[in-house]
Amino acid sequence: MFINKKELKDAGQLADFMANIVEASYEEKLEVLAALDVKVRLAKVIELLDRQVSGIKNNFKITTFTSVPVQFLDKLNDKTSRRVGPNGAPLPPNTMFPPGPNGVMGPNQDEEQEPNELEELKKKLDKARLPPEAAKMAERELRRLKKMMPGNQEYQVTRTWLDVLAEIPWSVTTDDRLGPDTLARARKQLDEDHYGLDKVKKRLVEYLAVLRLKQSINDDVDEQIKKAEQEAVPPESDKEEESEKKEAADADLEERTKLANTKIDVLRSKRMVDRSPIMLLAGPPGVGKTSLARSVATALGRKFHRISLGGVRDEAEIRGHRRTYVAAMPGLIVQGLRKVGVANPVFLLDEIDKLGMSNHQGDPSAAMLEVLDPEQNNSFTDHYVGLPVDLSKVLFIATANSLDTIPAPLLDRMETIYLPGYTTLEKRHIAMQHLVPKQIRVNGLSEDQVSFDKEVVSKIIESYTRESGVRNLEREIGSVCRAKAVEFAEAKDGGQLETYRPQLTVEDIEEILGIEKFEEEIAEKTSKPGIVTGLVAYSSGGNGSILFIEVADMPGNGSVQLTGKLGDVLKESVEVALSWVKAHAYELGLTSEPTANIMKERSIHVHCPSGSIPKDGPSSGMAQAIALISLFSGKPVPPTMAMTGEISLRGRVTAVGGIKEKLIGALRAGVKTVLLPAQNRKDVKDLPQEVKDGLEILHVNHVWEAIRLVWPDSQWPGAEPFPPIESRL
Repeated sequence: MFINKKELKDAGQLADFMANIVEASYEEKLEVLAALDVKVRLAKVIELLDRQVSGIKNNFKITTFTSVPVQFLDKLNDKTSRRVGPNGAPLPPNTMFPPGPNGVMGPNQDEEQEPNELEELKKKLDKARLPPEAAKMAERELRRLKKMMPGNQEYQVTRTWLDVLAEIPWSVTTDDRLGPDTLARARKQLDEDHYGLDKVKKRLVEYLAVLRLKQSINDDVDEQIKKAEQEAVPPESDKEEESEKKEAADADLEERTKLANTKIDVLRSKRMVDRSPIMLLAGPPGVGKTSLARSVATALGRKFHRISLGGVRDEAEIRGHRRTYVAAMPGLIVQGLRKVGVANPVFLLDEIDKLGMSNHQGDPSAAMLEVLDPEQNNSFTDHYVGLPVDLSKVLFIATANSLDTIPAPLLDRMETIYLPGYTTLEKRHIAMQHLVPKQIRVNGLSEDQVSFDKEVVSKIIESYTRESGVRNLEREIGSVCRAKAVEFAEAKDGGQLETYRPQLTVEDIEEILGIEKFEEEIAEKTSKPGIVTGLVAYSSGGNGSILFIEVADMPGNGSVQLTGKLGDVLKESVEVALSWVKAHAYELGLTSEPTANIMKERSIHVHCPSGSIPKDGPSSGMAQAIALISLFSGKPVPPTMAMTGEISLRGRVTAVGGIKEKLIGALRAGVKTVLLPAQNRKDVKDLPQEVKDGLEILHVNHVWEAIRLVWPDSQWPGAEPFPPIESRL
């Protein structure tokens, strides 16, 4: 209305008004105000108006917020064209294109490429060779996808689901390298990578042997199936018979085909199904559980994937999220299969004992029940995929430090193999063969620039580490290598390489690593009454040593004092030993009358040195009894003799644990003779030959047998007859 009322004389005001409402920059508006000539000012404003009108025509769809017939928009743009959707189908007259990625209404420039992308997706699905059920669902979703607009949220969800479906290795497998040399090659690979661990290696070789036999049977069955299929195909002459004989020939062909198909079905049922074992490697940290699983994959020639379960608290992380959720993804198992791209990899389920417990988000350990059940995991259903996935070909190897936190149903589904801590001898071998060469290489040295001998490695193991595995041992060896690297670099930079000494000595270790962290007990050269050498295995695993048991008596009222940070079980063991000695004091010649009390007007003090270290367990019972008899009789125990074993009130010596670690520690401490319970005879078979050759191992069933072995020349008034002593020299 303002514009219509203006006359020609008001042209300057009209120009100023239009310059104010038109879209223009600050500089352009200043130019309009600066133009004093009305004609020049009008020309500048008309130029700005033409620019804005042109922009409005080109972007008319942006400013249209209501549905407008397509024909009307085409007339405004002076062109009539046939409008089609992204799948090539004609669109209804009133259809408006959704905004593109840049926010502009109308068809996306990339829509012409969309049909090609869907064709590529279809090719990927065909190449994946989906099972019939999965192929049927994928085909249905693909048809739905072609009818959707790319900007639709459901379009992206379906597209992502189909991509995941195409990436799952439904039928792609790694060919196992199974041949005449398979078992020998696998043994060699495992022995090169790990020292010891014979039980695990034995189980894996068994699996390979079974796999090879099954493959041989399946090859024979496949050959028979091939022959049966060839027999079902009629010869060429049968197809050219006369018309009057055609009916009889067709009936005969149908009968032969039916028989051949029945035969093929029977043969296919004879194929051996490969169900991989599900193993649980349980043991203390640092013993090589994770690296062993990787070595297994190398020996089998399969792909390896590690899944860390520590701290997983959501059931959906195992089974996946449902497709309807925003940003839903498959679970860890299906994602692992997508990553390796084969259906028969080696999956390491690391730290399964640290899996989260039941909470408001579900129980992840319960979700693992289906994954680790050989009878069910051939049809594992991920919530995101929504289709059965075959996990029976996957070799699952789980690791755990403790079995206490693993639910019983889950533990029952796995074949548990316990890996004990390494002994000192095993650690020395591992260090010389693996850790030392690795640390020399990592720290920029060569093998001729630093040299470790067995004495140096043994010093590091015994005085600076006390662990089940070898992680700290590797760190200490690395510290020594770095110190030698500094020494070598300084000698080289100073032009004094001739002063550099590559050979390490025990004194060098003490200088580099500092004061010894652990001190080893050494057997005494002399002995006194009341002192006995016991055996101990450290709770950290892998290490054992000797433990002195000292007993002293003094005037008193029969009390017993215990020191040395002893646990409740160890205290009870002392009480049992004292009760047996008091009950048999007359037979032992310690009292003159059967009814006399040996503890009358006497008190005793039992002490175990290294008072800052907690000690517990029943295995010192026999040593406690011998120490009390030695004290009361005044007869010393040979200093190079050690013993271990639990005793009962009847004097029977029963089995204890940690025999391997205890005897290795005894040999290292200078012990010559060891008394063991007869029930532990089976444990001696697993000892290294070095220990068997260095120790005289004697087995006893009763305290009286131990007494006769400790003091063979002494006579005991009431010694009871027992079967001949069994010993193993």
